[in-house]
Amino acid sequence: MQIAKRISILVAAFLLAAATPSFSQIFKSSDAAPSGTVIYSLPQTSIRVTVKVSLSKFTAGPYAAYSEKYLGVSADRTSRNSCVIEEVELVPLVEADQSLSVALNIGPGKNANVNFLNFCSQGLIIAPGYFSGENAPMRFPSPVQPSFNEAVANLQTQTVQLYKSVTNEDGEVEKVAVAQTQTVTKSIEKKAEETAQLIFRLREKKIDVLTGDTDANYSGAALGDAVEKMNILEKEYTSLFTGKTTTATQQASFEIVPKAKNQKQNYVVFRISDTEGLLPADNMSGRPVYLELTVTDGKIAGDVTPEEMAASKGKVAYRMPLVVTARLLDGQKVIGQTRIPVYQFGKLVYFPLDLASGK
Repeated sequence: MQIAKRISILVAAFLLAAATPSFSQIFKSSDAAPSGTVIYSLPQTSIRVTVKVSLSKFTAGPYAAYSEKYLGVSADRTSRNSCVIEEVELVPLVEADQSLSVALNIGPGKNANVNFLNFCSQGLIIAPGYFSGENAPMRFPSPVQPSFNEAVANLQTQTVQLYKSVTNEDGEVEKVAVAQTQTVTKSIEKKAEETAQLIFRLREKKIDVLTGDTDANYSGAALGDAVEKMNILEKEYTSLFTGKTTTATQQASFEIVPKAKNQKQNYVVFRISDTEGLLPADNMSGRPVYLELTVTDGKIAGDVTPEEMAASKGKVAYRMPLVVTARLLDGQKVIGQTRIPVYQFGKLVYFPLDLASGK
């Protein structure tokens, strides 16, 4: 369907140009196109990189400092974030090179129109403005913020001894102790101690239920439900010591158009931040992920020369792609590799229209 669409755009125009001698002329997009000619574009390759990452957020528990003392297990006291690449995909796309266009007068040759269409169908020349890509999905969900549910009350009552002065029957002043109850906030260590006691009581209760050493009668699904609820409570209480980890997924696509004039074919495609996830290449707050292009056979042709810009009678100008090895690098780690044909790296070639059919 895409090839047919490209061809149909060009057909009506170049059928009108068959009455005059054929010629071809490359011109910059800023220049005026010669009158009475068919305008087509040379193809160029863009590379779409689609990446999916997993964002993890670890939040240390409020009682982490007392985990070893009351539970006998070590716990991380430092909260942290991390971003890990899960999947990558490199896809080459073909589009019209907007920097150069070709003006072609097909001429009176009876086979010229058919031969020109063959070049279109092979993708060596394409309609101006053509782009083969589609909108790529981007998913950036809101990060989940973990929360901790306290297992014990925050307040407690305590009795303190106060003293007041009273006068006895002999007229002497003496101090008398008076008990007074106050409501105060528990210390973190006190709450940690009480929570640990709850955890151990839950474990004892679970053993009693599983062994039948309890006044309640659990059987079948009821037994499973009771154990599951106790497991959930124990996990929630234990997280106050060991912390919680939440995860989210991000996905985005980034595109690179390789430049033939670049001596080093290394491009920053996107960046990764442990706190923000995927970032565009110009956001310096993340570490860069590079796309490295390596020519395995031949060399990059470079920009179009003045000689190639000159007119060439009876010939069609087209591009042959140069195949490169594309590697996606996160530091020194290769996270994706494939072979890609890059049109703008290939040579510009002229071919006589009258001989295009192999006559």
